[in-house]
Amino acid sequence: MVKNLLGKAPLDTPLIISNRNVQPAIDLQAILDPGKEKTVIAPNVIDAVKAADIVFTCLGDDDAMKQTAKQVSGAFNLDGKLFVDCSTVHPDTTHHLADVFTKAHAEFVACPVFGAPAAADAGQLVCVLAGPEDSIRRVRPYCRGVIGKANIEFSGQPCSKATLLKIIGNTFILNMIEALAEGHTIAEKSGLGNDNLHQFIEIMFPGPYTTYSGRMMSGDYHKREEPLFAVDLARKDAKHAHRLAEASGMSLKDVEVADGHLSHVQEHMGKKGDIAGIYGAVRKESGLKFED
Repeated sequence: MVKNLLGKAPLDTPLIISNRNVQPAIDLQAILDPGKEKTVIAPNVIDAVKAADIVFTCLGDDDAMKQTAKQVSGAFNLDGKLFVDCSTVHPDTTHHLADVFTKAHAEFVACPVFGAPAAADAGQLVCVLAGPEDSIRRVRPYCRGVIGKANIEFSGQPCSKATLLKIIGNTFILNMIEALAEGHTIAEKSGLGNDNLHQFIEIMFPGPYTTYSGRMMSGDYHKREEPLFAVDLARKDAKHAHRLAEASGMSLKDVEVADGHLSHVQEHMGKKGDIAGIYGAVRKESGLKFED
């Protein structure tokens, strides 16, 4: 996302980069802007926010985002600043963030995104925007055509609607991977063969289904040093989905099954575990090796 904001966004001043651990920000600057002409490293979030008009945030969990909002909102006057949160958090957290920032006289827009890291790198994310229309108007120039290929907009609706869609949308991804994992396992055990099943998937379900099918067949689901979608984050999203379902008086049986398999991925691979490792978990419970 930083790469595309730097290369495509209508920026009048250098892009400010900040990370809780400053070294990754320094490393990113060295790759994207070795001459240090278009970017500035802020040593902490307070310094980053002071110098910015629009602040994009993307943190790994709800607590980290709440702590950041509390720290920033109590540091100085935020009048005129716009916060755009791209984190995947529970809708209640988004509501809390909107309350914190607006009480500090700032604007707030929720903007979670759909898309794998490769899509983010290519500027092909789907941005989900929710919040006041005037605030969304300020964010649009940085979304479609910059970090994303399309926008889904809930203009004038509560900011929490964006993360509500993000959590529900992620259950579709989780269910897709569970279906593929079970399909490839039965294809192998029944004698159909994974290559034959993959032909069907390519024709009937091009796009994410075909991509994840390829990752399973190649062994990428267990060979990566760094996960594309970390198992810890996938389980966090599943937990949020369970909470939403309980609050709505229902259950999500498919998510329960997939989350059970994710727990096995955690046990087997630890922090290197990837959401696609569900395939390994299904293989193992079916009498095959976790690794293909």
